[in-house]
Amino acid sequence: MVLDSTTLHSSIEDPVLDRMNFLNEITFAYPDALSFAPGRPYDGFFEVEEVHGYLRRYAAYLGSRGAGPAEVRSSFYQYGPAAGQIRELIAHSLRQDEELEVAPESIVVTVGAQEAMFLVLRTLFATPRDVLLLVTPCYVGIIGAARLLDIPVVAVPERDGRLVVADLDAAVRAEQAAGRRPRAVYVVPDHANPTGSTLDLETRTALLELAARHGLLVLEDSPYRFAGPGPRRPMLKALDRTGCVVQLGTYSKTLFPGARIGYVVADQQVRDGSGGVRLLARDVAKVKSMVTVNTSTLSQAVAAGALLSADGRLSELSARTAEHYRRSMAGTLAQLDRWLPEARRRELGVDWNRPDGGFFLTLRTGFRTGVAALERSAREFGVIWTPMEFFHPHGGGEQDIRLSISYLTERQIAEGVERLARFLEKLGTETLGTEALTGALGAGTASGTERDPS
Repeated sequence: MVLDSTTLHSSIEDPVLDRMNFLNEITFAYPDALSFAPGRPYDGFFEVEEVHGYLRRYAAYLGSRGAGPAEVRSSFYQYGPAAGQIRELIAHSLRQDEELEVAPESIVVTVGAQEAMFLVLRTLFATPRDVLLLVTPCYVGIIGAARLLDIPVVAVPERDGRLVVADLDAAVRAEQAAGRRPRAVYVVPDHANPTGSTLDLETRTALLELAARHGLLVLEDSPYRFAGPGPRRPMLKALDRTGCVVQLGTYSKTLFPGARIGYVVADQQVRDGSGGVRLLARDVAKVKSMVTVNTSTLSQAVAAGALLSADGRLSELSARTAEHYRRSMAGTLAQLDRWLPEARRRELGVDWNRPDGGFFLTLRTGFRTGVAALERSAREFGVIWTPMEFFHPHGGGEQDIRLSISYLTERQIAEGVERLARFLEKLGTETLGTEALTGALGAGTASGTERDPS
């Protein structure tokens, strides 16, 4: 049987679903290139034996709480509740690190943050009138999840690398005036993927005030909070006083991504037709029971053992890698300054932001930075990066690139930035030459020196 692609869901043909695969393919195609593309955590500190230790620690914890051998065995080997079996430990961790009090019943344990996004969107978005607002550029996973679910998205572009709450307010009002319902806004407030930007306290407060005013839910995704030096600004969920924030959590950047453990904190109340009230988390868990049934109990056990090893303090578990990311970011910025001093980058039209943590930074150029430029960068200069246009649902970022610093060593960063600088010099110089030629032709036309084509 041969299927016609037009009979499949339209998202299959959407470029969004191909973008991460493309980055993997170009990495394999140019194995000698240094890559600033993958947003994966540094794995130089991972030890296989730690996983065994975490499992033993969790088994001991269950035993200390009265579980017998059969019950402990079941919690490792059997299906578990759809909402998860380590919710109390996640709640304890949030209390330890964030001073955030949430009931375990308001938590759903998920297969990473990606499933958390999918479940929350499916639960919240009921009709084609419901729209999702995205502060852009934004993580491609939320764009893809919305696309798979046929949820319309509205982009709210950052200005000068920051969210302007007045722009979000205008977008909400425009959607309401058009007869649509802005249901939620997705934000990454700490060291965002892809820009590296962080919301200041004033913006966080203003965002929550706007959400409360418009009845808008805020989907807070903050996987990079512990990927850099402190002190950290308060989570939106910790500042929330009206119940508008749904937190999407993950342990991929703090424990390790192979566990595939994330979670949702959805403590909003839902009133049913008979007047009864339940937690939104209960509805999210219902949806999960029809998707992945339950999150791997073995993975939950590993994550639980890791949390127990530090009394729930992710800040402690992440301290060594956070220092690595701090050094990597500082080293990348220093190398950029070395190879592209201020006077030269002004000439080329190149600039970059300076995040104080996280995995990513944004570099702006004076030329088109799409797939063709990336392939040339990999082929001729041996360096790979991510076009920022990948992170815009409706166009944008055509002259920007994302650099990820998380996975590289100090030596690789130094060599990679040198290669990147040579690429930027080459394409920047070519662009300047083309602009000069275009200007000269334009001047010739204006002065009558160019021959009339007729």
